[in-house]
Amino acid sequence: MNDALVVSNGVLWVVVLALSAVVVALVRQVGLLHDRVAPVGALVGGETPRVGEAAPVMELDAWDGSRLRVGGVDDRDTLLLFVSPTCPVCKELLPVARSLSAAAGETLRLLLASDGPREEHEAFVERHRLEPYVLSRPLGLAFQVAQLPHAVLIDGEGVVRARGLVNSREHLESLFEARRQGVASVQDYLARRAGNG
Repeated sequence: MNDALVVSNGVLWVVVLALSAVVVALVRQVGLLHDRVAPVGALVGGETPRVGEAAPVMELDAWDGSRLRVGGVDDRDTLLLFVSPTCPVCKELLPVARSLSAAAGETLRLLLASDGPREEHEAFVERHRLEPYVLSRPLGLAFQVAQLPHAVLIDGEGVVRARGLVNSREHLESLFEARRQGVASVQDYLARRAGNG
């Protein structure tokens, strides 16, 4: 009886040591993966205007009937976020976009845009209290928006500083980081860094 207890205790210790070794190996692998997997920013395609080019200047009617200007010289940056009432990711990004806009204060204007018949947007605008909100097919065409949600960061000089398909807070934040780093996208920054390294 006593021998069985000693043997089972010994086997238990061997199993505990083996599991500890496996955990250490897994932690090491997670660390290596974390180093190898770069952060992913907004997905940038070949749309125009490209980063560094002037945004088209457009005068648009907002949802509430006021006139809004996109592009050109302004006293603040503009985050232009293209959304849709049928896009679930768009609905999740609305509070994130508002939070980023509020954190930037008076230096950033958030402008939400879509297209289609007004009736399709009424419940969406009311439920999410969207303002300013613009329904404009020409605006989407001018920025060659093919998939939603799509964001464009325009500086106060009317130049596109970052843009891309955004599906998360990190993607939206990457637009501001790309601008801060002076690159077209986070991927561009990583490629430059890898080339210099």
